[in-house]
Amino acid sequence: MAVKIRLRRMGEKRNAIYRVIVADSRSPRDGRFIEEIGTYNPNVEPYAFTVNEELAKKWLAAGAQPTDVVSRLFKNAGIEK
Repeated sequence: MAVKIRLRRMGEKRNAIYRVIVADSRSPRDGRFIEEIGTYNPNVEPYAFTVNEELAKKWLAAGAQPTDVVSRLFKNAGIEK
């Protein structure tokens, strides 16, 4: 099973917030997921990003692949593989 760390869209039209989730790569964007590990709100300046670092590192060590956006957010937060 290929596991990805990606964003799940929540909120209203034109006012989206996102949850950082761990999901099977075959699941739809807002569909089934394994675990929620954080949130991302790009609507405030500076953007608000919170993540459970222990869970993120656990999933990265287990082989989960972050998407490009999540990888950039992790890098800015100081979370590396």
